[in-house]
Amino acid sequence: MAESKTSRRDFIRVSASAGGGMLLGFSLLGCKGDKKNVEERTKNPPPPRKPVPTGPAGDVTAWMRIEPTNKIMFHVPEAEMGQGVLTAVPMIIASELGARWEDVSSTHAPANAEAFGRQGTGGSTTIRMGYETFRKAGATAREMLIAEAAGRWKVAPEKCEARDGAVHNTATRASLTFGALAAAAAKRKQPKSPKLKPDKELAYVGKSLKRLDTPAKVDGSAVYGMDVKVPGMLTAQVAHCPVFGGKVKSFDASKAKAVPGVRHVVQIPTGVAVVADNFWAAKKGRDALTVVWSEGKHSGLTDEKILAECKKSFAKSNDAHKSGDAKKALAKASKKLSAAYHVPYLAHAPMEPLNCTAHVEKDKCTLWVPTQTVTFTVMTAAKIAGLAPDKVEVNTTFMGGGFGRRSQTDFVADAVHISKAVKKPVKLVWLREDDVQGGFYRPMAYNELSAGLDDKGMPTAWVHKIASPSILEPLMGMLNKGLDKTSIEGAANLPYAIANKHVTYSNPKLPVSLWFWRSVGSSQNAFVTECFLDEVAKAGGKDPVELRRVLLAKEPRHKRVFEKVVKASGWGSPLPKGRARGIAVHKSFGSYAAQVAEVSIEKGNKVRVHKVVCAIDCGMVVNPDTIKAQVESGIVYGLSAALYGQVRIDKGRAVESNFHDYKVVRMSEMPKVETHIVVSGDKVGGVGEVATPPIAPAVCNALFALTGKPIRSLPIKLA
Repeated sequence: MAESKTSRRDFIRVSASAGGGMLLGFSLLGCKGDKKNVEERTKNPPPPRKPVPTGPAGDVTAWMRIEPTNKIMFHVPEAEMGQGVLTAVPMIIASELGARWEDVSSTHAPANAEAFGRQGTGGSTTIRMGYETFRKAGATAREMLIAEAAGRWKVAPEKCEARDGAVHNTATRASLTFGALAAAAAKRKQPKSPKLKPDKELAYVGKSLKRLDTPAKVDGSAVYGMDVKVPGMLTAQVAHCPVFGGKVKSFDASKAKAVPGVRHVVQIPTGVAVVADNFWAAKKGRDALTVVWSEGKHSGLTDEKILAECKKSFAKSNDAHKSGDAKKALAKASKKLSAAYHVPYLAHAPMEPLNCTAHVEKDKCTLWVPTQTVTFTVMTAAKIAGLAPDKVEVNTTFMGGGFGRRSQTDFVADAVHISKAVKKPVKLVWLREDDVQGGFYRPMAYNELSAGLDDKGMPTAWVHKIASPSILEPLMGMLNKGLDKTSIEGAANLPYAIANKHVTYSNPKLPVSLWFWRSVGSSQNAFVTECFLDEVAKAGGKDPVELRRVLLAKEPRHKRVFEKVVKASGWGSPLPKGRARGIAVHKSFGSYAAQVAEVSIEKGNKVRVHKVVCAIDCGMVVNPDTIKAQVESGIVYGLSAALYGQVRIDKGRAVESNFHDYKVVRMSEMPKVETHIVVSGDKVGGVGEVATPPIAPAVCNALFALTGKPIRSLPIKLA
């Protein structure tokens, strides 16, 4: 069915539930964020489903259910992975609705393309792309409840108001609860353009409310993917080829089958699966399995060859940004400097290993999975199982970290293939080694930069050459004018007022599989640009803060967070001996963040980060407490990468395997984090990824101030 010209974001449906409550559903199929974050990531997006009938018998998945008891259940189509969507989305809708917070609960929505559009969580899009839609949903329900109450009282709707979980007659002070009105209200015609409340009347938006999912996580009732148990379920492990692009040549299952509890050994497209009664039997069976791999043409791939390919790719660069004449300005510069910056591949390494429970039957496929992408999970399972998409049921569980990795569906595919082969429900469990060595990494990148300065030490030219393999090309089949937007974000849109800038991108062809990692291209480009700017400042005899202050004069939101963090950190005030501060500011995902890191070097050249002060401007604030939590989360994630993160490639395979060699920041290493939210009133921006990009350059710039030697590659290594 072809998409209509009317935005599906505006499509709202209301129906009565069998229990006498009210169901409200709407679609995000036409929203801007969906187009950017989904259509760019697949060549074959699913068509919208045909409309389904409304009413008690309609197979409709709704966004909210109002029960006669006045309890309201919100079905949230995005995945809760710690960022707080199961609380933030209800806060927005409930504010417009006029519900009492004590009546509100939430849960993950099932897969339903007709009701919710393409369901995916990533790119910090949930609130920044869905904010107005969530408000409209609440306003629509509010006006329908008011219309029903006004009809009963025989008064104009303007004489009624919805608040505190009820509709009130402003003249008589009579009231009817939402629950008492819901069943009848659901049968009323929906308003075409429900009126939104003034921002100041949104009761919960901007408040630090306790998260709705916290009690279940504290008392242990929250179900994560690893907790799933299905009657008759078996557990599987898969042996994958350790070399990128390699395949199974042959295998001997005899020793694996001799392990007590092992029931099946089957080959699937990605390797050989051992299926057993429990996890340990499956693991021991996989350990005993003999596989001969056809390693393919990439078995000799090394980091050195990857770097050489990056440098070679500069011969086929494409312009990402060009203003002024950087070449001419460089030639005329009073002073010139150049540098090469390098960042490695990074694994996502979520705490909960990748897993998926699948049950493929003749006429349906049921999944229990911690996934960031319900829609693509449905597409993947449907194709493998040979079923229509509406025959695939996805039960989204809580997840122990995602960071982008769980928006891939490779582990889902493994589970579906295995269940289909053995004709049983199967829980696939990856070891952390499977994940860290399995690809789908943040791309490595090699950068060459040059700058020219005038006789006053101010930069007049900026040249930035980026070589980094593309995430998008394998998904889209081609790139727009040779550019991968994710590889150049944070570099092509450099905010600094330098008259002559030239940024180019080249796409080296490498076999290592890539994917979206928390903050994507900004994760490396903030490090590269902010650290090189400090080099420029030093070359021109400028304080890095004073230089940024001048260069950001015409960028009000950048400057706002920058000035806030400068003041809050006490920039320029005395520090204990052996410590220094470093600063960085960066825009990503519609928001702005600036950080100052206070750093020292301990015995054995160990970097110690004592304190990080962060200012963030994400426009409209929904839940300040969640913002602070996500700032801390983004900082520890980015700091882990800066201090330790790397996946090295040797003989066509990953070297690192688990937390012993792919280290993360421990509790004893965690700095004090101080967060300042700059309330700007601007358009809603993202939060989950925004604090990650500035931390590496802030720390490295502090080390530059301490040692006089710039840090040009990650992870940080001090001589």
